[in-house]
Amino acid sequence: MSLGRLCRLLKPALLCGALAAPGLAGTMCASRDDWRCARSMHEFSANDIDGHMVNLDKYRGFVCIVTNVASQGKTEVNYTQLVDLHARYAECGLRILAFPCNQFGKQEPGSNEEIKEFAAGYNVKFDMFSKICVNGDDAHPLWKWMKIQPKGKGILGNAIKWNFTKFLIDKNGCVVKRYGPMEEPLVIEKDLPHYF
Repeated sequence: MSLGRLCRLLKPALLCGALAAPGLAGTMCASRDDWRCARSMHEFSANDIDGHMVNLDKYRGFVCIVTNVASQGKTEVNYTQLVDLHARYAECGLRILAFPCNQFGKQEPGSNEEIKEFAAGYNVKFDMFSKICVNGDDAHPLWKWMKIQPKGKGILGNAIKWNFTKFLIDKNGCVVKRYGPMEEPLVIEKDLPHYF
């Protein structure tokens, strides 16, 4: 094998490993769609509901619930309970990241502006992000990564089955548990004390 070919093969792996190392620019690794090499949620970025890029490293040191949301379906119970959890645990270090998704029964057809207005009707104070895909080739890299983590895998395959699938993320940005769409957010409350 020529030295040039060996360098071409090793360079992406070495660069990915270096960027995933703590203290280095890990967001570059995930943002280039090299999401498999990410070691934590903190290496990703996403557009917020207003279209501003957010480096998820801002959640370092916080316990997070990451969920895909919709304006139809089990919306009432999920939004109400997420708002309740946020109100009671934000001071303890809980952050909720809500990602609107229209992949399930077209239950989130609106624009980001319409979604933001809808969420305001529930008095949402937690962080809302721009509408994304959570399955398929176009899925956001964060969601691709969460689904393959040892504690982020699903039942009967890793694909997200419906809106309001929830991931509990520890202070280090690691997935510690996945909750199905039929599990209401308050189910997560019993697990929170282990991670604060």
